[in-house]
Amino acid sequence: MIKPDKPANEAERLQALYRYRILDSDREKSFDDLVVIAKAVCGTSMAAVTLIDVERQWFKSIQGIDAAENLRSESMCGHAILQPQEIMVVEDALQDIRFHDNPVVTGDPHVRFYAGAPLVSSDGLPLGTLCVFDAHPQQLAPDKAEALAALSRQVMLVMELRRFALDIQNHMLERDDYERLLAEYHDVLLAQNADLTEQSRTDALTGLPNRRALAVALAEAVATADGQLRQTCVALVDIDHFKQINDFQGHATGDRVLAELGVLLRSHFGGRGMAARYGGEEFVALMPDVDLRTAELQCEFLRMAVADLPLGFPVTISIGVAQYQPGENTDQTLARADAALYRAKASGRNRVELAP
Repeated sequence: MIKPDKPANEAERLQALYRYRILDSDREKSFDDLVVIAKAVCGTSMAAVTLIDVERQWFKSIQGIDAAENLRSESMCGHAILQPQEIMVVEDALQDIRFHDNPVVTGDPHVRFYAGAPLVSSDGLPLGTLCVFDAHPQQLAPDKAEALAALSRQVMLVMELRRFALDIQNHMLERDDYERLLAEYHDVLLAQNADLTEQSRTDALTGLPNRRALAVALAEAVATADGQLRQTCVALVDIDHFKQINDFQGHATGDRVLAELGVLLRSHFGGRGMAARYGGEEFVALMPDVDLRTAELQCEFLRMAVADLPLGFPVTISIGVAQYQPGENTDQTLARADAALYRAKASGRNRVELAP
């Protein structure tokens, strides 16, 4: 086992950590929620917010195992903070010279996969990590790495807000300090709300806009700025026999199929139009300024591309396409696309059907 080195600025790093007055504090739901999201996004069985003290790694929040702290010398996060601008990924700890004989690898919880996104303070000092880990080797896809990094920034924003709240309590009687801290709190809250608003409109697994963002985009796509109607088509895309993929290949493989389809949809419709996850294994493609026959051709290209995905087993999709008609609302357009999708599935699947 190779013990982690200490950063050259270790004294400054510890001073920054202690300013947050968070070590040995109680569990807080705001941290627990972010850990739950990180675990779900990355598809691991364990995740934690960890802070690196002088000789220990302390868990502010942890999911999947029961632990309060462990030795810094045995922590993977102690290595991760040495490169604060990067996510450290260990695909198989048994194959890594640093960790193959580490007690957390050879014993409980038998960590094989680890990914840690450093928690970096506003002055650039690494305090700990938001990490995900599992008892089975695996890889971290680029979109999941981006999501983990985004969530680590959210952890730091929560830590900043928590520190500001403590400072306000300590300086409540000093008006000048109170007003300054309140302004800082307001700025941080605005930044956090902007980030959370973006996340609320994005599907974490595929990186595509979600149903909420689609509703806004569809309403804007059917009319120009001066109220003139536009020729707009929508396509509902459904993965054929997706339940069987989950049942026989496993949910991790099902998630990989969803993520790969998300990449294809983004490349086919992201340049001019929009693709979104509608829910479950259903997706929607929005095609403004496109007639029905052109939309059908684009969807045929997508259908053939999905069939050629190198997943190791066959995957196909069924698609229903509808063109927005004057006088109907967007829900009615989607309903006609859904009816066409139903006909595609009823006719044998792996096909494109047009709404009349």
